[in-house]
Amino acid sequence: MKLFSRMRGVSFLLLALSMTGCVTQQHNISREEASAKIHTELAAQYYDRGQLGVALEETSLALQSKSDYAPTYNVRGLVHMALHEDQQADEDFQHSLRLDSADPDAHNNYGWFLCKRGKESDSIKHFMTALKNPLYTTPEKAYLNAGLCSINTGNVNNAEEFFQKALAAQPNMPDALLGLANLYFTKADYSGAKSYFMTFKKHSVSPLTAENLWLAVRIERKLGDRITENNYAVQLRKNFPDARETQLMLYRQ
Repeated sequence: MKLFSRMRGVSFLLLALSMTGCVTQQHNISREEASAKIHTELAAQYYDRGQLGVALEETSLALQSKSDYAPTYNVRGLVHMALHEDQQADEDFQHSLRLDSADPDAHNNYGWFLCKRGKESDSIKHFMTALKNPLYTTPEKAYLNAGLCSINTGNVNNAEEFFQKALAAQPNMPDALLGLANLYFTKADYSGAKSYFMTFKKHSVSPLTAENLWLAVRIERKLGDRITENNYAVQLRKNFPDARETQLMLYRQ
């Protein structure tokens, strides 16, 4: 089974990094580490915006300030991953963990990289390591990623458990709700799938994607609600006329 493309990694891989003034005095760290921290934070922000070249430049500046600053390698690994430079990404994630083996975000990010590259069993170990850290402030991210990777291996029971734990950590988390909607559809529990999809739709801040709409079409088709099915189908044809999901819908009508 494929990972759901709606579950994009960017939104749950990085911690929000806060820019702070007078960082050297407040945290009693060296000028070199303060500079590395600022450039790494900037790299993370550029990465989130999709400005990958600038993000790489910022990681280079960070490492010029402090060559053993673990978070920089973590962020640079994400940038290389986005560029499909897998060897460099793998080396950066591993180097980050050698420098700070307890960093839950580095474990989560490396786990996501491994999952996306077809090494799901290895990825779960990193998610679980991240979750063992009592200082991990965003466990819902690791639970969500573990659920997605479990889906990819067909382990439905584990996936459902991970998605539910993500929701326990962050109620109404849209990606976890969507994961459960997909999961319940594969289990032929179409009423349950619709319930989770409607809750996802209510709490998602982003417009429905082609994949979201195709799932909704299939759910309503299974439930026999032709009016609602047609409503979603019209949106899919109108908003995504060239999408693979639209072609699938037209083919299966």
